[in-house]
Amino acid sequence: MKLCTFEVRTHLGRQRRLGVVVEDGGEIVDLHFATAHSLENSRLAEALVPASLLGLLDGGSVSMEAARTALQNLSPEARIGSREETIRYRREEVRLLTPLPDARSLRDFFAFEKHVQMGFEKRGEPMPKEWYEMPVYYQTGHHNLIGTDQDVSWPSFTDRLDYELELAVIIGQKGRNIAAADARDYIAGYTILNDFSARDIQGREMKVRLGPAKGKHWCSGVGPWMVTADEIPDPYGLTMVARVNGEEWSRGNSSEMYWSFEQMIEFLSQDDTIYPGDILGSGTVGTGCGLELGRWVQPGDVIELEIEKIGVLRNRIRRPTK
Repeated sequence: MKLCTFEVRTHLGRQRRLGVVVEDGGEIVDLHFATAHSLENSRLAEALVPASLLGLLDGGSVSMEAARTALQNLSPEARIGSREETIRYRREEVRLLTPLPDARSLRDFFAFEKHVQMGFEKRGEPMPKEWYEMPVYYQTGHHNLIGTDQDVSWPSFTDRLDYELELAVIIGQKGRNIAAADARDYIAGYTILNDFSARDIQGREMKVRLGPAKGKHWCSGVGPWMVTADEIPDPYGLTMVARVNGEEWSRGNSSEMYWSFEQMIEFLSQDDTIYPGDILGSGTVGTGCGLELGRWVQPGDVIELEIEKIGVLRNRIRRPTK
């Protein structure tokens, strides 16, 4: 399933809903209302399949199976429920948000050797041997997530804004001290991450050996949806492409990851707990950012990140008017 969070206008104002993308992206099914329609019981549907992706993940395998069953039982003709609730929307009738607007955390790893090497070369520093010993990460602003077709507001504190092309996983169950061999069971699904970076301030703050912080925390793009793990049995062979205004700038493959998501989960969960709704980023694929290419995006540019079997995350850069 391609699970999304969408916003729709109602007589009570704009409402966020949990949806499933169907018909090759042309339709969105309201998953909670589809479950209520299937069960003919709205209260049971609320318990099994809440109207948010985080709620669905918290429900574990029982909620996920109920969602799949409801979708399988939904006839193509079923568009309005018994209480006149809308079950199906055309894609143009809704606004997609980031699939997990209430993510519990966002940790970004550093898994692509080519990107890491380039970064140290540009700083005139040797590649640290410690990078090959553990999958390091930093924690970034999980409360500043945007979805596809949402504008990126150019921060007032930077003159050099950059994109970063990354694959990400969303954790689906709670765990602690998880072995890498068991870690795949904790992945609910996959999505695309654009780790927007204010490169000038990032460079300054990292000279004091702390960060990245302000250079990253202001915004991350996540989307356009979460593809459940069963639809991507092998995440380590996916083509990754970045385009700016339709021109291809970056191309790589998830097979180039030195550290796997399973290894990341093992490291992260050592004497620590992971939770449903945690997001883990892969780090930038080699050549997957303007910094590596010596090219910089500008206000008005449209950035498209595409990963095979997932889709396209699209954002426009906007400089706020004073």
